[in-house]
Amino acid sequence: MASSSSSSNIALKTFSLENDIKELSAQDEIFRYDPAENKRINNERPWARDPHYFKVCKISAVALIKMAIHARSGVPYEIMGIMQGKVMGNALVVVDSFALPVQGTETRVNAQNEANEYMVQYVQGSERVSRLENAIGWYHSHPGYGCWLSGIDVNTQMQNQKFQDPFVAVVIDPNRTISAGKVDIGAFRTYPEGYTPPDAGSSEYQSIPLSKIEDFGVHANQYYPLEVQIFKSSLDAELLGLLWNKYWVNTLSQSALISNRAYAASQLADLHQKLSKAQTSIPSTRAPQPILVDEKAVIKNKEDKKKEESALAKAVKDSDKIAAEAQHGLIAQVLKDVIFSSRLSAPGSSSSVGDVVDTTMAIG
Repeated sequence: MASSSSSSNIALKTFSLENDIKELSAQDEIFRYDPAENKRINNERPWARDPHYFKVCKISAVALIKMAIHARSGVPYEIMGIMQGKVMGNALVVVDSFALPVQGTETRVNAQNEANEYMVQYVQGSERVSRLENAIGWYHSHPGYGCWLSGIDVNTQMQNQKFQDPFVAVVIDPNRTISAGKVDIGAFRTYPEGYTPPDAGSSEYQSIPLSKIEDFGVHANQYYPLEVQIFKSSLDAELLGLLWNKYWVNTLSQSALISNRAYAASQLADLHQKLSKAQTSIPSTRAPQPILVDEKAVIKNKEDKKKEESALAKAVKDSDKIAAEAQHGLIAQVLKDVIFSSRLSAPGSSSSVGDVVDTTMAIG
């Protein structure tokens, strides 16, 4: 009994560390809803004057887990839900979330009249039990192709910001969450129609499937990401502790290599397509014949070479990511085998835990 409790505590602490969850007291200001303050800031609407007003999206750990479980349950189809919360300064605070009964496909999800009616009834029911936070945003999943907004997502978010702002769009990738071991999540706000954003700085690289790159590139300048922060209170810690005590056996017994094998195979197929495309764009390595120097041609050749190197560099990053995730999954399996199997301690066995782990790390 004591060992099971210890295992669940370790799993919970690991989840908190990997997702950088900050613990707050239950009486913290972030959980107190002030109707007068909410009315004041909604009347002032500072976000209408500054498209970049919101910088942070703070999400409670309980809401995060509910969204992640919902997203995983829908694989390979997209899911959708609503988040409840409030505005605090330049941050959108999400304190809870709930799923919507919607029809999803592998590439899109649409909310019909039934979903809208359910959302209204849920919010009204929340108000009756003194949960006064408004709908502050919507979330949906991108199974296997990263956290960003497609053209349909951009149009949906624009309509939400137009008629019920403040509103935020959150995207979760359940496949990459399982593969990476931490929740793959992004929060976004769209720019107003006709607004030209300033030149954006370099952002963290993320792998986009070849079939989605065009949609990603066309709409990339119509929205901007918010910093995502996860928080929890002492009451949340109690709930998470009960949750982990119930599901820690499933966490130990499952393998990311097995449960996510379809995603891993699709990643390898996508990498093959990217490498093939990059290969066809690279000219022969045979030395060219000497010609008269043309400055414009030299500049153009340098630009073309930079694009080719960029495509190859991205493919290398994708391959490194795939290899690292596969290796982490293999190491986890080896450690479980060492901990729960007696083969290493069997008579005549000369292997040690260190030898097995070192061998696994050397693979690739």
